[in-house]
Amino acid sequence: MPDTKNAEGAQASCLTYVSPGKVELRRAPRRLGDGDNLVMLKAQHSGISRGTERLVFNGLVPPSEHERMRGPFQHGDFPFPVGYGYSWVGQVVGDITQSYFGLFPHQDHVEVPREALTALPDGLDPRRAVLTANMETALNIAWDSGAGPGDRISVVGGGVLGLLVGGVVSDIAGTDVEIVDIDGAREAVVRALGAGFATPDRATGDRDIVIHTSASEAGLATALSLAGTEATVVEASWFGANTPSVPLGGAFHSRRLVLKSSQVGMVSPSRRVRWSYKRRLEMAMRLLLDDKYDRLITGDVAFADLPYQIGNILDPKADGLATAVSYL
Repeated sequence: MPDTKNAEGAQASCLTYVSPGKVELRRAPRRLGDGDNLVMLKAQHSGISRGTERLVFNGLVPPSEHERMRGPFQHGDFPFPVGYGYSWVGQVVGDITQSYFGLFPHQDHVEVPREALTALPDGLDPRRAVLTANMETALNIAWDSGAGPGDRISVVGGGVLGLLVGGVVSDIAGTDVEIVDIDGAREAVVRALGAGFATPDRATGDRDIVIHTSASEAGLATALSLAGTEATVVEASWFGANTPSVPLGGAFHSRRLVLKSSQVGMVSPSRRVRWSYKRRLEMAMRLLLDDKYDRLITGDVAFADLPYQIGNILDPKADGLATAVSYL
């Protein structure tokens, strides 16, 4: 085990959001926690959360959410400068036999309390493990939706989160799952996850549960239109400082629709009494043992190149799905 007692002032290289649309690799404290049981790790991969980090990149985290949005080990404060991220995988320095997941920024080395680490289960590829934080969210959404065997479920939005949700609810016995997206190129990935695919103009209606993940007004309107009588529509998008128009006219009331929010910051009320955050995190990793989820990582970028590439990665019009940052 490396000696960390004299490393309090040690520095690491961290991707830092400096101002709207500007990022740099800056020196930042390597130590991200206090205590006697500290360990030092070297990064293997980290994952970019396009939706959330796009808001951070553009300075669109609303002031009311600055504290709630803080990453557990974030550098600085919103809006800028800030070292932000929460999907990090690495190994203890000197031990290449085990990888760990942590909620750390995009940073090449960290020194953290051992209790901040969760060991990857045997068989989970460290690169695929960067989807863990998103899978935790997908699991919470599935719980919040109340999805059960035989339900007809639509997921509106075929980004990483929507695809993970679709993959999870498709594994529930007897479900009929359709992922709705404007990009027909997503169909092959959707089919590999065990779900059906449709563009909005061809989407199936009268659904028992509709889950919206596209973070767009048009997507929310589509989600509401697909819900059957007394169905539940789960709004899983986060719009940041934007204020979308919500179409609550038409048949919204006559169909007695339920519109509910879902968010990962608390364990779903349906599970909260029995499920800790740690148990939920470990379950997210177990779900990722299925290699079908490799299809969701469509890009790789070297950490040294990240400041030059992240603008393109976070562009709303960018192709592809998840991007894994490599520190190897």
